[in-house]
Amino acid sequence: MKKLFLLNVLIIVMLCNSCANNNNTEKDEITNPTTEVKKDLKKGIKFTNEQFYDAEGQFLEEKAKDALMEMLAYHNYPIFDGLREKIWLTDYNQGNYAELGLASIMFVNNEEDQYMLMDIFLLPGQMLGEHMHFAAEGNPVKMEGWLVRHGKSYIVGVGENNRDQFPQVVVPQNHWEGKVTTNHIIEANEGDFASLAEAESPHWQMAGPEGVVITEVGNVHTNSGVLRSDPKMN
Repeated sequence: MKKLFLLNVLIIVMLCNSCANNNNTEKDEITNPTTEVKKDLKKGIKFTNEQFYDAEGQFLEEKAKDALMEMLAYHNYPIFDGLREKIWLTDYNQGNYAELGLASIMFVNNEEDQYMLMDIFLLPGQMLGEHMHFAAEGNPVKMEGWLVRHGKSYIVGVGENNRDQFPQVVVPQNHWEGKVTTNHIIEANEGDFASLAEAESPHWQMAGPEGVVITEVGNVHTNSGVLRSDPKMN
């Protein structure tokens, strides 16, 4: 009888160990998908200035649009029909689009009722040159604000100089020999909104390492009312 009792105890212990091993296996199986997700994280995007110019130094707008479309896809920006054709872009005639340039789509610019909306696209580390807005052609001074939808932007305008807190923000030499007049930086991430501090005040932006998509809102945009700090860029 005693032997039978010991045999039953041994069988129960073996069954418990078997269940524990099965539970460990299930835990391992649950953990593995997390590892796979980490492997699929974004690897980042990077562009070189050489890909935007031919051997004679001519700006290749279609190559620039290729890079922009790649960045927009990276951020899951909605690629609607005609998007590529609607993109306006410039390298300010400085030959350094990778570091100094601008691309945008103007969705509406209603001069009668005075409201505008556009999306701005900046490649990784690209600077939107310092500029100001003035009243022109019967339109008022442009007042504007920026909503960061994808990526990061360093939005710079009037205010206390805090450039020393952002060593990653470096003005390209071909922008007014590396100069700007405003040095108050706001680090704006996805969902952050910033607005122009003062009418007619100088302001500029620089994209973070993954580029940036910004929705700009304002009263009205007038091309002839834009004045850039670097005389070469006007």
